[in-house]
Amino acid sequence: MKDIMNYSNEGKTVLVVGASGATGRRLVKQLLDCGLYVKAVVRASTTLPDQLKAHDRLTVIRTNLLELTDSELKALTAGCQSVASCLGHNVSWRGVFGKPRRLVTDTVRRLATAIVASRPEVPVRFVLMNSAGCSNQDIDEPVPRAQRVIIAMLRLLVPPHADNEQAADYLRKSLGHTNSTLKWVVVRPDSLRDEDTVTDYSIHPSPTRSAIFDPGSTSRINVAHFMADLITNDHLWQKWEGQMPVIYNQ
Repeated sequence: MKDIMNYSNEGKTVLVVGASGATGRRLVKQLLDCGLYVKAVVRASTTLPDQLKAHDRLTVIRTNLLELTDSELKALTAGCQSVASCLGHNVSWRGVFGKPRRLVTDTVRRLATAIVASRPEVPVRFVLMNSAGCSNQDIDEPVPRAQRVIIAMLRLLVPPHADNEQAADYLRKSLGHTNSTLKWVVVRPDSLRDEDTVTDYSIHPSPTRSAIFDPGSTSRINVAHFMADLITNDHLWQKWEGQMPVIYNQ
């Protein structure tokens, strides 16, 4: 893990969706600390910490993205050089089994469609927070047979898991690796937990342990740090573009 490098970020804007969540608000702070402008999308019933809300480079937008029209989404993404999604389902009965069941997938799809339709001169970077339990189907990742069985059950019985898989699959299959207007990275943490400061972490092309039988752990602040680093560090972006890196605390 290295300190975030700032490559001429002055004046650049990042759109963060899921900004009021436990990881999202940490990402907003990391990006502001890097000197970027941030559009933070939060649900109408949520908010950001007071120390962030007063920041002069932060614009807070309270809305349900899935209720916006195509033209409104196009306006929302206009001028944004990067988009980061920290969206997830609330850990509650309604959050897991209620609607919308394709919250992440539909948001990623609609945002990507709006960006591509805008035809930006420079490719937009899209960073999606996902899960180590979702495999990268672009490569032959080793997954124990017992884990495959459990994942298949989760796919059928736990809607958020299928939503995460489908969101990553949209980027892999629908956008692919040759889209000239939007490039992507899917970040896969394992067993998220809260910590107050950034610590050492490691990044891998694939899981190095079983997400079911031998899970690792990743602090949310480290996930936010890595996502911000991808957005601001050109060399790091080039290393992981079009991939699904896994992040663990060391």
